[in-house]
Amino acid sequence: MNKRITEEVNANTENIDEMNALEIATMMWKEDQSIYHGIDSCLSDIAKAIDMIVDRWQQGGRVFVVGAGTSGRIGVLDAAELGPTFSVKANRWMAFLAGGHEATWKPLEQHEDNSEDIVKSLKEHELKTVDAVIGMSASGSTPYSVAALTYGKEVGAATISISCNTGTVSGDISDVNIEAIVGPEVIRGSTRLKAGTAQKMILNTISTGVMIRLGKVYKNEMIEMQLMNHKLKHRAEATLMKLADVDEQQATYLMELTDHHLKKALFIALTNASLEESTFYLNKTNGHLKQAIQLFYEP
Repeated sequence: MNKRITEEVNANTENIDEMNALEIATMMWKEDQSIYHGIDSCLSDIAKAIDMIVDRWQQGGRVFVVGAGTSGRIGVLDAAELGPTFSVKANRWMAFLAGGHEATWKPLEQHEDNSEDIVKSLKEHELKTVDAVIGMSASGSTPYSVAALTYGKEVGAATISISCNTGTVSGDISDVNIEAIVGPEVIRGSTRLKAGTAQKMILNTISTGVMIRLGKVYKNEMIEMQLMNHKLKHRAEATLMKLADVDEQQATYLMELTDHHLKKALFIALTNASLEESTFYLNKTNGHLKQAIQLFYEP
């Protein structure tokens, strides 16, 4: 195994087993500051990943996030939250964890060496050129994620590597290589710490950036969340009242008129358009509310 930054001894924490609770917490917090610098240095690559996924998504493409252990669990968490937050269908943004769903809560890290399983899964999902594969691993050399990126490259899909080392195998075979160098872990090799946090922040930024670019956010408000309970329906009405400056009675009326379609309700409230016009202009701009409003007012 080549020397990896994530596997090196952290000289700052060699006596951490002699520290009291406050000293441990303080030391870990200080070490976490390196996450900021690590991510800051690869923002341009994160932006490239966002643009690449948006381009593929608008052609009907999907996103496959692949990882083992902590990296894979982060992928599962992020994918699971995109549905309720942005109404993303489960078959558009998928996460694959070495060892399967059971590995989400059980230690099945032995499956990270199984490269055949992920290739089989990607083939079963008929990976295409319009899709994107995100391979996540702290080391950048985990066979499971490397195999996914390799197969993605063969198919012609967009390939994105997220790791916390330099000169990685994953990076070498990917279209976009995101390397967040956060230094040795507080406990040597425990990449559920700084490396895991950095990967989660990067994936959150990519997925959220994609959703913003796709028009699932208006200003900084969620406008395409799934209204699955009373709390979320109330939030949608409150959002409508805030963004369109309407009272509660009008907000309730518009939400009922549009069958609880917040974007259409906002379009009508902000433009005084009809329900039919809201449908037409939102379809014309692929659901991008701000662009739909701008198009409505064009001469």
